[in-house]
Amino acid sequence: MTNINDVQLEQVIIHKVGNPTRGEELKLSANALTLNDEIVRGMLTKYFLSPFNEHEQYQFTHLSSLELNEVYQYITGIFEDPKSFVSQSALLASFLYNKSTHARVKEGELYVARFGQVPFGTEYIDAIGLFKSETKETFLKVFPHGQSWEVIAEDGVNINKLDKGCLIFKKNKEEGYVVCVVDNTNKQDTQYWVNDFLQVIRTSNSYHHTDAALGMCKLFISNELNEKFEVNKADQIDYLNKSIEYFSTKESFDLNEFATEVLHHPEVIDSFTQYKQQYEVARQVNIEDTFDIHLAAVKKQQRVFKSVLKLDKNFHIYIHGRRDLIEKGYDEMSGKHFYKIYFDEEN
Repeated sequence: MTNINDVQLEQVIIHKVGNPTRGEELKLSANALTLNDEIVRGMLTKYFLSPFNEHEQYQFTHLSSLELNEVYQYITGIFEDPKSFVSQSALLASFLYNKSTHARVKEGELYVARFGQVPFGTEYIDAIGLFKSETKETFLKVFPHGQSWEVIAEDGVNINKLDKGCLIFKKNKEEGYVVCVVDNTNKQDTQYWVNDFLQVIRTSNSYHHTDAALGMCKLFISNELNEKFEVNKADQIDYLNKSIEYFSTKESFDLNEFATEVLHHPEVIDSFTQYKQQYEVARQVNIEDTFDIHLAAVKKQQRVFKSVLKLDKNFHIYIHGRRDLIEKGYDEMSGKHFYKIYFDEEN
């Protein structure tokens, strides 16, 4: 998240949340931080808000009723009565403690924060943040000792690496608020932060559909295409480039149009259609056949669409287009493969 210099950090409280299955305790704070130091206030604001992408939006949910989502209820209590901040934060910490029973869940500090003037599109609105620090790093502290210097080691939190976070904007309450989520630990192991504690789902919007569709295309071209059709690396890169070009130049996505313009061959198109169905089931997402393309999602995915052809450890060839100007062959005399590249000018 950018443009956070004018964000007002109104209140912060810290609770210690352990793992009950290991006998670790829940230690609740009685009061919020004083926040008298403006430097510390600015560092905390950056630590809390910088990792979020406001385009990746979620919303609170519940199998029975939204009103039964505990975090949703506690957050609503703070929004409606800021004086209940300390008591509601204790309820949040207690609920997280009860959900921290997986063997891989680490003990850590839960920060609950209340913000004002947080940028959201063209608006500035209130928000509440939940942040958990689980990873400690060792820092060296140098200090004067007489006429010399000494060094000691201290464990602390790296303010450039937020482990887990959730930012709830005071917007769309009836639909479960607008929620942004960060989870940089235990992604493959527990998902307790997203599924068990927060109980949020991705908001079905153009950013979500664009991001999911591009992610699916990349995996299909990089893995499935080669397994079924033995496509060489240069052709894979060409497919990736054409996919990004499609999303970058079109205002809306149409599955049939994309398949025809990018994949061309009927057998590849059939394989892609089947893969889409499998991908949606495996990832528990629904990618619409038509949707408006969100350029912010395209720019995000563009960073992981690699257009580099790596040849042993000697050469890297960057391919940006014109697959027809590249030829692949095999030289029997040397027993090596080769690429022949045609060009007009050398820069």
